[in-house]
Amino acid sequence: MEKLKKRWGIDSNFQLAVVFIVFAITGSTAAKLAAPLCEFIGLHRESTAGWLYWTARILLIFPIYQVLLVFFGWLFGQFKFFWNFEKKMLNRMGLGFLFK
Repeated sequence: MEKLKKRWGIDSNFQLAVVFIVFAITGSTAAKLAAPLCEFIGLHRESTAGWLYWTARILLIFPIYQVLLVFFGWLFGQFKFFWNFEKKMLNRMGLGFLFK
């Protein structure tokens, strides 16, 4: 854990626990919100081809996750950490132009 704390610039075990909680809540919430969003755009699990439904759902989860990560980070008092994490992640994906 010490390597991770050093790599992320985290000082305390409490802050590390909060970061893990934010990641868990964000992932679960993004996955949960993607289902009704798929239904809203007309992709129903029962009537849509499996590969199309799951591809669309995963593609929807990605932007939902990005927004929720910063939101929940702010809610838990870790906005700066998650904002920097978000910028770094999007830069690595080649989407750094969004922050210029």
